[in-house]
Amino acid sequence: MKKTKSVKVALYLGYVFSSIVAHNAFAFNAAQEPSLSGSDIDQSSGFHRSDVNQKDPYAMIKEVAGRTFKRFANEQQAIRVDPNILKTIVREELMPYINYQYSAFKVIGQQLKNTTDEERKEFVPVFREYLVTSYAQVFTLYDKQPVEFAPAEDFTDRKIVAVDTRVIMTGRDNIDVSFKVRKDRQTEEWKAFDMIAEGVSLLDSKQAELGGVIRQKGLPYVTELLKKQSDRDIVFKD
Repeated sequence: MKKTKSVKVALYLGYVFSSIVAHNAFAFNAAQEPSLSGSDIDQSSGFHRSDVNQKDPYAMIKEVAGRTFKRFANEQQAIRVDPNILKTIVREELMPYINYQYSAFKVIGQQLKNTTDEERKEFVPVFREYLVTSYAQVFTLYDKQPVEFAPAEDFTDRKIVAVDTRVIMTGRDNIDVSFKVRKDRQTEEWKAFDMIAEGVSLLDSKQAELGGVIRQKGLPYVTELLKKQSDRDIVFKD
């Protein structure tokens, strides 16, 4: 029960911050890893705010989270009329700061070597939209809960850091959530790749959910499956 709750909490705070994926998490190294060229990745829907400080992982997480929750609060009336606005907010405020390409590869996991360039090219943007829809649906639970951020630590010479936060729950136990972020070797900018809620990795959970299906039925099957789920409307559940 606690694990299920934790995964939902991580999504609620915003699992593609995607989803998700340490550079050394694969069983193969960068030289062996199939690459995605610019044509392989759909970047057209990215909405990048240049004033977000991606050189500082702690400042980035705090700023992005603040902007996202502020928009949810400010646009509540419109969202109630058209819940799909939540998808727009997720695309604009969260996705530019999530390494969803790497997350997609992590979900494929050990089956990556059995996929083709074309299959990966199709999967990555679909996985991105699947994350958008998943986050947007969970954000219907948002009720202005405050979030506290742990003090920043020295990240000099570090490639991966964990930004610890705490969701303050009135009348219930607070929830500890850690955002894991990774520094890009070329741009030296930080992006989130995983969230750990109450000890549960959202990335590991998604890999467990989809990994077996990829192994049994192939990546194209999972791509079509996620495409259908991504197209669903966001709804508020009483």
